[in-house]
Amino acid sequence: MTEPPENGVGNNAEAANEVVTPAMRLLELQSRHRALDSKITELYDYPYQNQILLQRLKKEKLRLKDAIERLKDEMIPDLNA
Repeated sequence: MTEPPENGVGNNAEAANEVVTPAMRLLELQSRHRALDSKITELYDYPYQNQILLQRLKKEKLRLKDAIERLKDEMIPDLNA
């Protein structure tokens, strides 16, 4: 019988070796951006909103949007080169 993996490493070791392409990274960022948008919309439905949490989520959403735009720019080849 084998011993359990240390620090939670084990089954995810193969995923850690997986090559993440820019397109895969872009999809991940866009997915996280949509999830944050849904969470923000959901929080607005409550009569007593947690303004600090909303502000934090909005900043994170903007950070993701900037990262998405930078990644898109990197994926498009420079036509002047």
